[in-house]
Amino acid sequence: MTTTVPALGTRTAEGSALQAVLLDMDGTLVDTEGFWWDVEVEVFAALGHTLEESWRHVVVGGPMTRSAGFLIEATGADITFDELSVLLNDGFETRIDHRLPLMPGAARLLAELAAHEIPTALVSASHRRIIDRILASIGPQYFALTVAGDEVERTKPFPDPYLVAARGLEAEPARCAVIEDTATGVAAAEAAGCRVIAVPSVAPIAPAVGRTVVTSLEEVDLPFLRSLMTEMR
Repeated sequence: MTTTVPALGTRTAEGSALQAVLLDMDGTLVDTEGFWWDVEVEVFAALGHTLEESWRHVVVGGPMTRSAGFLIEATGADITFDELSVLLNDGFETRIDHRLPLMPGAARLLAELAAHEIPTALVSASHRRIIDRILASIGPQYFALTVAGDEVERTKPFPDPYLVAARGLEAEPARCAVIEDTATGVAAAEAAGCRVIAVPSVAPIAPAVGRTVVTSLEEVDLPFLRSLMTEMR
């Protein structure tokens, strides 16, 4: 889903080097990472298999091609990827039928970015059918652009989704702040050349050059994002 993209000349308010903010969805803006694991556990239980808790860190944040493929191989379940993909998406949609609560600080951050007319994109490994359902809870008005995992040839951990988002907002990847909650998403954003703020959800993420780790979106606001860009000069 794409709405009006602001003109390039409106992006650098108050001399900031920040041109755009790109946000992950599951586990970053909405607390849904656990939903995916619960669905995977239930689906494989119905197939006669028990998932090991240690596998959760392997599949979290990744595209369905990776997570479903891993679980089929790990369990030896007699099911194809296409069949499993339908079961997982259907099970997940059942869980998001009701309005989803946002992660702490998410609503305030999105409102602040909108108030200052900072171009913002939602970049997720989830399929379009899932993104459009969840957008009703997040607020589609906050995003000039959304990128789904089934709309790019290579999704996270490849840089393609973030490069597509930056290009769609006519922003330089190096001047985009990306907010992610998993190592897979962080890898994608860093490969795209973006400045990354990690808010770990399921597994820890270590700080690194070009990467800042916080415990909650409540620690992130526009001055904070702009300060990270200033540090790069």
